[in-house]
Formats: sequence, structure tokens, C-alpha cells
Amino acid sequence: MEDQKVEVYSSVSEYNKMANHETLHPLVSIIDFSKSDPICQFRRTFGFYTVFLKDIMCGDMHYGKHSYDYQEGTLVFIAPGQIYGINNDGNYVQPGGYALIFHPDLIKGTNLGKNIKDYNFFSYEVHEALHLSEKEREIILECFKNIKLELEQSIDKHSKSLIVNNIELFLNYCMRFYDRQFLTRDHVNQGVIGKFENSLDEYLKSDKPKSLGFPMVNYFAEQLNLSANYFGDLIKKELGISAQEYIHNKLIEVAKEQIFFPSKSISEISFDLGFKYPQHFTRLFKSKVGISPSEFKALN
Repeated sequence: MEDQKVEVYSSVSEYNKMANHETLHPLVSIIDFSKSDPICQFRRTFGFYTVFLKDIMCGDMHYGKHSYDYQEGTLVFIAPGQIYGINNDGNYVQPGGYALIFHPDLIKGTNLGKNIKDYNFFSYEVHEALHLSEKEREIILECFKNIKLELEQSIDKHSKSLIVNNIELFLNYCMRFYDRQFLTRDHVNQGVIGKFENSLDEYLKSDKPKSLGFPMVNYFAEQLNLSANYFGDLIKKELGISAQEYIHNKLIEVAKEQIFFPSKSISEISFDLGFKYPQHFTRLFKSKVGISPSEFKALN
């Protein structure tokens, strides 16, 4: 995969041309890949937001070694500048499925433009794709249909807001479906939670806080082969608090135990837990407990 060339598509029209699709709007497009010419598979990076509705059976998207719960289809979200992987055997194949692509310029100055970072799934890894039920797939296709219908109209003063509002509606449905996925994959999620808790315990019992520093969400996401955003969203759904807050709470639990060690000073405890400066530890402790570590030690 590393040696394969990376194709760069900066504009919507460039991608439309590759997919043999007419450009109806310079900043947004809905593509039906069944109408495309056969293509050779490469790694690609885009200058625009891309959402693929893939057929599991078409096999052209690189999903790694992960298995999936749903067979009706998956949605993959790619932000501008990301590279997504393709299994390239050098052969031309007929792609399947659909894509929504829209340039960042389309949403500048809009409500969606202000809130696009709230849609964390644009930074999920490809193996964290959204697995759709048949009913959900119908809803997604209806959203695509409505966007396409608007693109086929003559451009007027209402076009941009109607197109952007339909894209925002589509993304909000995706948020709902991801919430459902977190719930329906609860048995998988519980395994992740357990591994996270064990990994955090082991981290704090080892010398890693001294060598690697304060335990960070990114570290544990990498240990679990998850993107930081997907991992963070999963923890929030399962535990009701952020992963960072869970780590903070665990640190305070460990700190409370160590405060009773006569041989340990507050500064030593803070360094052992990965804090670069003791005052940072004191600030966190006071925000969680209501009093400083020294006051806690004196009270107990």
C-alpha cells in the first residue's frame, strides 16, 4: 500500500471527470458509480469532503481485517486532505455505490460551515465506517436524491441554502445512525471499555507516566487501533463522560491513595503520575476534590 501512487483531486469537477459524471455545480456532486467507467484502484486524497455509500461486495475500499455487522452497505466519511486506501491489483473494475462530494467553499459562512467539526466521523478511520440497516440505507438514498434534484434545478438565490440544508440534514441522520451503531454494537464496545480500563491501570502502575508523560486519549486510542475521535465518542456514549475526564478521575483516585504514603511528597506524586509541573496536578486535584492535595492530606 505504501508504494502505491496517490491520486490528488482538488476540485469537484476533476473527480466528476474521472467518474464520467456531469458537473451540475462546481462545488457539490452526487455520483452514481454504476454509471461510471471501469477504473483502476489507487490511493486518493481530495480537496473536498467525501461520503461514500459502498457496496460491501464491490471490495474496492480497503477495510483492513475488520468484520462488520451489516451487509446492506456502509458509509465512509473522508475529510479534505485525508488519504484513503484502495486494494489495487492493477485491474480495471466497475465500481458500485454512490458518493456525495462537497467543497469547503460551499459551506463557508453557513451554519454547517460553523459546525462541520462537530461531525467527528469525518476523522474516523475507514474501519470505523457506519454500517447501515436497509431502512437507514433507504433514508440515505432519499437524502442523496433530494440533493441531486436540487442540483438539477437552475441555480438561483435559493440554491446554495437548499443544497447546504439538505447536506446538513443528511449529516444529522448520520449522527443518529452512529448513535444507534454505538448501542447495537454494545458487546463490542464493552470489550473496548474493558481494554481501556486495563490499559490505563497498567499505564499508571508502570514507569510510563515518567517516560511518556501524562496519559493522553490519543495513546489509548492507538493501543486499541481506533481513531481518537471514534474512541472518544464511544467512551462518551458508554460511560457518559469524556475519555479525558475518565482519565482525570482515575488519576485522582490513584493520587488519593498515594497521598497517604508518608515517604512521598505532593511533588513526587505529581511527577509519578506524569504531570510536568506540580501546580498542574494541584489545580486538577482541587477542581475534582474541592481542596488542594496538601489540605486533603492534612484532613485525613
